[in-house]
Amino acid sequence: MRIVMCAVVYLLSATSGAALAAESADSGRQSLDDAWWTGPLLASGAATLPKGHVLFEPYFFDIDTYAHFDRSGNRSEIDDRHYRGSQSYLLYGLVDDFTVGLIPRFGFNDVPSGRDSAGVRVGDLTLQAQYALTRFQPGSWVPTTSIVLQETLPLGAYDRLGDRPANGIGGGAYATTVELHSQTYFWMPNGRILRSRLNVSYTKSNSASLDDVSVYGTPDGFRGDAKPGDSYNVTAACEYSATQRWVLALDVFYQHDANTRVRGNVTDGSGPRLPFLADSGSGHQIGTAPAVEYNWSPGAGLIVGFRWIFAGANANASLAPVVAINLVY
Repeated sequence: MRIVMCAVVYLLSATSGAALAAESADSGRQSLDDAWWTGPLLASGAATLPKGHVLFEPYFFDIDTYAHFDRSGNRSEIDDRHYRGSQSYLLYGLVDDFTVGLIPRFGFNDVPSGRDSAGVRVGDLTLQAQYALTRFQPGSWVPTTSIVLQETLPLGAYDRLGDRPANGIGGGAYATTVELHSQTYFWMPNGRILRSRLNVSYTKSNSASLDDVSVYGTPDGFRGDAKPGDSYNVTAACEYSATQRWVLALDVFYQHDANTRVRGNVTDGSGPRLPFLADSGSGHQIGTAPAVEYNWSPGAGLIVGFRWIFAGANANASLAPVVAINLVY
């Protein structure tokens, strides 16, 4: 139902945008060339890169996890845990309608008790391919759309963590994500452009083989596997071109995660191996990400904001300041 509602709102915006775009050329409203964008914090762009062009966009963030929502959505305070990390987009326009790239990750866990990560750790790596389906044209109701395929490789540490579980920043499982990205424009009554995006994604993971202490909460002496649950995400975003260089951005998102299952056996070394079974249960989270962009050219900009998860079930509440630089060559 949430997906349907977001889609209806987006299509209404797209239709309005097309009508106003047709008028803009004759009314003196802001032109598309006059609007410079970095992009919002969460919703990735629907447009592919022109052939031979490169995008480099590193994100830096500090996720402060401060509360937990139980399965009924009730909130309880927990000791703050910080995850400081980076996620970078390295994309290349192979041909005009097809972009390929990498998304490397690095992170450091600062935990309220126990030992922190032993330095900055390498996280999981995502390979991405994006194919353009349609392109926005002023006067048309059709938005820019593309389909994105991602494959995440489990490079980050996730098991055999010993007495330093904070070293675990990986998921341990290969994960395939399919996304549909869409983007359109419409003009506000004052003539300024509002760019909107709607992204929908679905992720399915393989099982992760586990030994000993892991990110899935298994103890020393464990042997078995974990099967992360499927997840889907809906993110809607808008950007308001206040001036050519300054942009106000806002994302809102909903994510649902199915049950993660852990199965195996465990021993303390002095007795027989005993069954170990654990289920996370399904959960969801709702959040937003307001931000401000400054663009010093059409292909270079800076965005500063924060991502806030403020509601959910069987999920953590968190606040994460974020800064990113967007460079297109």
